[in-house]
Amino acid sequence: MNGSTTKRCYCRSEETGRPLGTVCPKFNQRKHGVWSVRQELPLNKDGERRIFRRSGYDTKTDAQADLDKVRALLNIAGKEDTEGRRRLGDLLETVGASKDPLPNYEETKRKFATGQSLTEHMTVGEWLELWLAGKKGLRTSGKNRYDTDIRVHLIPRIGHIRLDRLTVAHLDEMFEGIAETNEEIRDGNILRRTALDELKLIPWKGLENRRRRKAIKDTIAAMDPFRRTTGVATQHHIKATLRAALNVAIARGLIVFNAAAHVELEEHRRPKALVWTDERVAEWLRTGVKPSPVMVWTPEQAGEYLDFLVDRKERLYGLYHVITFRGLRRGESCGLRRTDRNRAAKTLTVATQLVQDGWEVIENAPKTDSGERVIDLDEYTDEILDDQAAQQDAERLAYGEAWIDSGRMFTMPDGSFIHPGWLTDQFERLVELSGLPPIRLHDLRHVAASLMLAAGVDIKIVSETLGHSESRITRDIYQSVMPKAAREAAEATLAMVPRAARHPEPEPTAPALEGVEQTAVDRLIAQIMAAAEQDGRPVEEVARMALAHVSGRAVEPVADTDGHATGTQEDAKIIAFRPRRVPA
Repeated sequence: MNGSTTKRCYCRSEETGRPLGTVCPKFNQRKHGVWSVRQELPLNKDGERRIFRRSGYDTKTDAQADLDKVRALLNIAGKEDTEGRRRLGDLLETVGASKDPLPNYEETKRKFATGQSLTEHMTVGEWLELWLAGKKGLRTSGKNRYDTDIRVHLIPRIGHIRLDRLTVAHLDEMFEGIAETNEEIRDGNILRRTALDELKLIPWKGLENRRRRKAIKDTIAAMDPFRRTTGVATQHHIKATLRAALNVAIARGLIVFNAAAHVELEEHRRPKALVWTDERVAEWLRTGVKPSPVMVWTPEQAGEYLDFLVDRKERLYGLYHVITFRGLRRGESCGLRRTDRNRAAKTLTVATQLVQDGWEVIENAPKTDSGERVIDLDEYTDEILDDQAAQQDAERLAYGEAWIDSGRMFTMPDGSFIHPGWLTDQFERLVELSGLPPIRLHDLRHVAASLMLAAGVDIKIVSETLGHSESRITRDIYQSVMPKAAREAAEATLAMVPRAARHPEPEPTAPALEGVEQTAVDRLIAQIMAAAEQDGRPVEEVARMALAHVSGRAVEPVADTDGHATGTQEDAKIIAFRPRRVPA
């Protein structure tokens, strides 16, 4: 197709006012006038001719360079590719009309090869919405999480940027903006909290006080509500969402560079699970602060909690028992169906879960593919589930026609399914009533893992029971085991190294109740207290007689007792009487 470069001079005749053109005495000077390019384009879809024109070049060299770029762009399509050449003509016609720079050759060639539009440019926001709509296999919770990242953070901050022009600098600016917003949220929360605290201090009585209260209430009403900041973990998730979307864009040929892969964020560390040792419990009682967001009960504390549930006849004891020992997730325990239990094989099949979306409950598959699993049950847990089934049958009879047959293993009294949010609230209330140090409902799953690891269960079996995709995840999450198991491991490790000599034995000193002696005394005290309770005697009297028996001395009978002490010094004997009933 025809194309050319031309030089024009805009000098005008002083007499006629017309352009001088080539007769201008300065026309042949190198820096006088401007150069322009003209290139005929392929016919449009209506068969009409069109021309690419651009002017304003200082030199012929500059003009010729752009003309060569235009011709190279047209030649991306073969001479016989009429449709392709028309598309390239549309691109150049649009660029010429908008005065935009000529498009990059390699980028245009890539878009042309992948069938993308050459005249329309997709923004980051448009691509993110298209990408999310195309993810058909996502579970509801996962899709909602992606949607939140896109709708709340990504589109408002970078959605307007052309997808092919997104850079690392854009993303750095986005995360800096998130940090600034966090500071604004913290300041706003402090101001609102301060105003609320001030309002509490103002008395209700008195005209002036009422005026002050009204003024502060108006101020509080004008403030933003309490808001949550965007933490480091959420920022990493935002980055991961964008990175996944851009990877698909690269695979489709939309872009060649993933800016999200090169953004540096503050390191995020998963909270480490800590055991509620005596020292940590004491500190918590003193300060009210948990040492870590993820806390694990010791076996004794877990047993105390389960005993507490038994004592108060908690109707959902079986549910908490299964979570404590088999490590089910909250949604999995709520979603268990009666048909998921194999009585003959003593197994539970985890095949579904109830997920909270807002306050709505949705049933879907477990969190991961490995979450669909079969769990073996011990004899005692199997008996617990029998009791739970019997209780449910009794409730069904009591409700009659009003019974809701949800098919779940654990239900509300009327047979309806258990709302996961309600279960969390109920668990927290029960923990508070028990007086034990606080843990989350999900931490019962950590308790189950720690119990299995402390009992010496193979890490592979623990991983499969919990529904992890691989045992590495189990190791990373549950690196801390119960203190007793850790001490035993330390002692066993020390015993592996033979030593010629141990630490020197301490010199004999005054008798001290340590070690074995202290244990013997503790047992003796326990026996004395048990005997006193059984015989109805004062503890002091039983202790005095026991001491006399050991020392070989006679003991004077104590007045006002419900029994007699008889026998010799060598063979003292206590004859107990039941407490006397005083006649009315």
